[in-house]
Amino acid sequence: MVTLGKSRNAAPLKVLQLSDLHASKVVSMDFIAKAVQLGLSLKPDLVLLTGDFITRKFDQFDRYTEILSPLARAAPCFACLGNHDGGSWARSRHGYADTESVRNLLSNSGVELLHNRATRLQINDWDLRLVGLGDWWAEEFDPGMAFAGVAPNQNEAVVVLSHNPDTKDLLKSYAWDLLACGHTHGGQFYLPFIGTPFAPVQDKRFVKGLHRWDGRWIHITKGVGNLLGVRFNCRPEASLLTLV
Repeated sequence: MVTLGKSRNAAPLKVLQLSDLHASKVVSMDFIAKAVQLGLSLKPDLVLLTGDFITRKFDQFDRYTEILSPLARAAPCFACLGNHDGGSWARSRHGYADTESVRNLLSNSGVELLHNRATRLQINDWDLRLVGLGDWWAEEFDPGMAFAGVAPNQNEAVVVLSHNPDTKDLLKSYAWDLLACGHTHGGQFYLPFIGTPFAPVQDKRFVKGLHRWDGRWIHITKGVGNLLGVRFNCRPEASLLTLV
């Protein structure tokens, strides 16, 4: 449960977060479909998809569209991109040179991409401002553009989608209440007495779960898919946040 205190007269708002689906040879379409159906069974009011829809180049986008489309039919559905979804970082690792393929996937699925921009939304008496960032590793992260016109508002909850939780420090000077991230896979390997040494973040305090930071909230989901087909002591998840 995330206490924002922005809509005192509104009922709790259920927010589904799915991330790091990583469609690939080791993460099947059927596996992703099960995660989506699990998320839908939670009956969310809002859906956030926080990047890394694919791992490298991919050839089942029609099937992928069929899988993601029910999310957008069930509730308002928004996304940001991750480092694997195309661009400079992905190109250097045999991925797509640009994000066109994943952008088309989202558009065809009815999912609205927030790429360095914000949008207003009203759901169940909640006044929300959603802000989506481009990926940091892909060198498309532009908070100045994303937050243009976003000012502190005691009646409006600002929810940010940014794939990499390390971007929290770059976002500290901006007005927001909740930062939704993925990227880490929860570390993918959790080792007793050691923790998550392979988590791809600088700040190992923020690898998974809900955290209070600088007077606001950060949530890092462990995500659905994986790299190399292996997780150890770190189960995948579909995350449900309840805003109050």
